[in-house]
Amino acid sequence: MKTILPGQTIGIIGGGQLGRMMGLAAKEAGFRIAVLDPTEDSPCGQIADYKIVAAYDDETALNELAKMSDVITFEFENIDYEGLKKLSEKAYVPQGADLIRITQNRINEKTEITAAGAPVAPYVSADSFEELERKIEKVGFPCVVKTAFGGYDGKGQMKIDSMDQLEEARSLFEHSSCIAEAFVPFTKEVSVIIQRGVDGQSYCLPIAENIHKDHILHESIVPARINAGVTEKAIEAAEKIANHLELIGTLAVEMFVLTDGNILINELAPRPHNSGHYSIEACNVSQFHQHVRAVCGWPLREPKLWAPSIMVNVLGEHVEPLQKEIGSYPDWSIHLYGKAEAKEKRKMGHVTIMTDDLKKTLEEIEASTVWFNK
Repeated sequence: MKTILPGQTIGIIGGGQLGRMMGLAAKEAGFRIAVLDPTEDSPCGQIADYKIVAAYDDETALNELAKMSDVITFEFENIDYEGLKKLSEKAYVPQGADLIRITQNRINEKTEITAAGAPVAPYVSADSFEELERKIEKVGFPCVVKTAFGGYDGKGQMKIDSMDQLEEARSLFEHSSCIAEAFVPFTKEVSVIIQRGVDGQSYCLPIAENIHKDHILHESIVPARINAGVTEKAIEAAEKIANHLELIGTLAVEMFVLTDGNILINELAPRPHNSGHYSIEACNVSQFHQHVRAVCGWPLREPKLWAPSIMVNVLGEHVEPLQKEIGSYPDWSIHLYGKAEAKEKRKMGHVTIMTDDLKKTLEEIEASTVWFNK
């Protein structure tokens, strides 16, 4: 088992906010940070010791990252699989490339979740619209058609309510093969972030209940308002998937909670996740510190929640009102990611609020003009 020590360099592929928070956690422990990102002034690049500005599939840049890094990780899944595979042959990439191959393709992902013994909604895969037409009766209506590659925050997918509407999904096949999932009524969306070390030791963060607006995560409520039975099923499913994938690092497992108390796995993300940002203040170990420990071969710490908490995303349209109201909310922990342009619906930061009264704090958020212009 390889151990990476303070003073050595962690290379991060991807310079977004997840890389930034990962890098900040690593620097607290004394590591140096190298980042590869095509943007000159990326959020992670702003705090890195070494910055390589190049495309993610640039072989020369990947070689440069390999030479200067003692261990390499990544902050998002839509990176070049073949490039990462080559990189892992010449550099220490404990997460490997296969995790990316699986999670960046929804067909591969569903196959592996099923192989792990975790529940998913009925689905079919199709390489063409005509194949989808032939298979669609296996899932029925309503259903959700999703591109196999790409897509986030609701992009690359379409809810279809009848055969007459199916034609609208034809355009999705211009991008890639697709899957169609039966639409199953659910009561909540939750996420389990499981983190596993090189020795197979794993821990889950407290489960987050996720509220979306316009297909973008608005807030995460921790602990999720679910009963002990659902909690047990959710953790068991996450552990099955992580062990099946021989995970090293972080895996976010997004799930639906059904009306009968069962769960269905929706999607996986092989890195720290938006719904785990609350852990920076609210836990004894954040998802970013734990990720660093995992890829560096350190023993993991059992997470503990200090207090119930709510994480709220700050989008581009929220930045200006947030800046005006900063003085009014001393209990808010504010994180802004250093992005240059505050575009509408773009994730610019987040706020975490630790509380003894979730209901009252949720009402205060709803009343705030930061997120709701009243």
